[in-house]
Amino acid sequence: MRRMILQVLAMVIVAGSVAGWAQAPKDGVYITDEDVKAVLKYAVDTHRTIVDNTIRVIDMNKYQLSVAVVHRGAMGGGANAAAGAAANPSPACGEQRSGATGPNGIFHDDTAESYVVISGSATLITGGTIVNGRRSAPDSEVTTILNGPSCSGTMVGYTSHMVKTGDTIIIPEGVPHGFSAIPDHVTYLSIRPDLKKVLQHGYVNPALKK
Repeated sequence: MRRMILQVLAMVIVAGSVAGWAQAPKDGVYITDEDVKAVLKYAVDTHRTIVDNTIRVIDMNKYQLSVAVVHRGAMGGGANAAAGAAANPSPACGEQRSGATGPNGIFHDDTAESYVVISGSATLITGGTIVNGRRSAPDSEVTTILNGPSCSGTMVGYTSHMVKTGDTIIIPEGVPHGFSAIPDHVTYLSIRPDLKKVLQHGYVNPALKK
């Protein structure tokens, strides 16, 4: 896992160079293997129901950069998102199609994501369209801490890719994504540039607060 952390730090450096070193922090930002494990343990200990865990939101002056760790357990193929979307009272988003079925997916308005798989494997689905979707609530954790304003619902027209430990996946903002099958588990780091600073400034996961 330590090698994967170094890959993440390299991405942070690249992101900083894009914005210009004059606007970057004065020193490096270090997220250790121990930090990642502490956040995952805290999620288990607190019986957290959301699989996504932001580790830190870093102020890069011109923008913010979020680093998260996500752990997903086993799931079969063909999950149907239609019922969940219909029960969600939030405003509608995506295309509206009667009777559409398919796996759950989501896209984020303002934040791209870079996944670095650190354990396990899964079938990742990307692209296509969100159908019969619902917006994330303005005060929800998804909107304020994890990904910013988002649209989730049924995915159609997507492509499928088997991902495994060591793989890196780039998901631009606005691109639907999700998982259709996970044999056992998949754990991955997610690096999220926040150019519009929509995420909670200076957020630090409770597991890392002294």
